[in-house]
Amino acid sequence: MSSLLAKCQQPDAQGRIQSVTPENAGWRFVGFEVYRLAAGQSLRLESGDKELCLVLVAGIASVATQRAEYPHIGKRMSPFERTPPYSVYVPHHDHVEVRAETDLELAVCSAPGNGHLPSRLITPADVGVERRGKGRNQRLVHNILPDSQPADSLLVVEVYTDEGNTSSYPSHKHDQENSPDETYLEETYYHRLNPEQGFCLQRVYTDDRSLDECMPVYNRDVVKVPRGYHPVATLAGYDNYYLNVMAGPVRLWKFTWEKDHAWINSESY
Repeated sequence: MSSLLAKCQQPDAQGRIQSVTPENAGWRFVGFEVYRLAAGQSLRLESGDKELCLVLVAGIASVATQRAEYPHIGKRMSPFERTPPYSVYVPHHDHVEVRAETDLELAVCSAPGNGHLPSRLITPADVGVERRGKGRNQRLVHNILPDSQPADSLLVVEVYTDEGNTSSYPSHKHDQENSPDETYLEETYYHRLNPEQGFCLQRVYTDDRSLDECMPVYNRDVVKVPRGYHPVATLAGYDNYYLNVMAGPVRLWKFTWEKDHAWINSESY
């Protein structure tokens, strides 16, 4: 199995089914966890030297940090309702307690934190919604924590790709430091499929093919993208949702298209 693919695990004592850390991913910035909590179950987290973005993928919860409370947040019971989620930003050196009021699927995105931002609630009204692409390259995007909104390191977005369509395409990359045209951003993809028994395909590859892996990705799997291009292809009969987390030394999303496929952006396509 590819080292870039983190398979969904049975819940541990805390309800955790995914745990990607800089240490086990072999990189410097991005951390990502997913918890599945039963109604009434609580989870306590310490941010330490990291900032967090808690995304309620599905379900309703009450969230409290050291200085703020966000009771009864959440609305959608499935990400495939395609409404923007509720999220909570938590700064470094804070703690947070989450109490599930319904069955809850919670994503915890993390990256280095060093500023002095307060915690805040990100409501569906705060999330930028856009449609990208055309033809079989169309997708729906929810910009939860884009580089236009305050944070120290984190960038968080979720994407919907209908059956038979591609996304994160034309192929693009963001793996160069100190480049005027590109930023270095590590990235995770948390995939959900509808119906749940489906799968999609994701390829991660570099220009010189020193990295070139194509993976079948099932429900609640995570793909790690340390470098290179990383397109996603859905299969007939199954819609795809993924939650992206990105972070790097500069909090800016600047990328380079793969030259062979950039023509797909043209008006003639």
